[in-house]
Amino acid sequence: MIATGKRVTAGSRYRAVRWAAVLCLIVGTGCSHTKKTLGGWAAISPNTAIAVAPALNFSGSSDFDPVKVADVLASELSQVPGVAVIGVNRVLAVLAEQGVDRIVSPEHALAVSERLGADAIVVFAVTEYDAYTPVVGIAAQMYGRDVEAPRFDPVATSRMARPFPVAAGQTAIRPWAQSQRTFNTRHEAVRHAVQEYAESRNAEPGPYGWKKYIASQEWFLRFCCHTVCRDLLEQSGRMPVAAASDGTVRGESGS
Repeated sequence: MIATGKRVTAGSRYRAVRWAAVLCLIVGTGCSHTKKTLGGWAAISPNTAIAVAPALNFSGSSDFDPVKVADVLASELSQVPGVAVIGVNRVLAVLAEQGVDRIVSPEHALAVSERLGADAIVVFAVTEYDAYTPVVGIAAQMYGRDVEAPRFDPVATSRMARPFPVAAGQTAIRPWAQSQRTFNTRHEAVRHAVQEYAESRNAEPGPYGWKKYIASQEWFLRFCCHTVCRDLLEQSGRMPVAAASDGTVRGESGS
């Protein structure tokens, strides 16, 4: 009986160890999955500080507030694990000290970023704005304090709309990344991408369902800013391309 008792105890220990290993595997898998949630974002280097400048208005429309649009972009950027967003108000405070209300050059962008202690700054322009279709165009650039070659082809993107031209030469200040997109909800590809975004945000059931993201300009702006932020992070190497899936081409027009 004593020998039998020892065998049962050994078997119990074996089963306990086996189940512990299974649980570790399940927990590990769960943690890995968590890094790829939040609307397709993947975790990037911890404590990466990114400032967001107020939007420039290249659209010819006065139907939006550039600061509020920048707040929306900052909010979407704050969803990225590992990113510490320096809000628009802090950027505006620095600009006010300098007697200006906007970023005026790549050099200025880097100076403001350094003043705020940021690793990078996003400067962007609204190039199209129609709240009734709706249609939104955004051209954005990310400038960082680390000197590195841009991960896009300056020649291929030379005709893109952007806040500032990308200068040639070894000593020129070039953005880490840039994106130009036009989001028109009359196009099926854009509607499909909006639906996927809404589902990733667990859009609540209601009279509009996922279509509230195209029925409301504020919600639609969130989708647009989310997509542009992802473009910038992918190009700059701060987020794996495979972590995103909205069916649109990175850094090109979403029209």
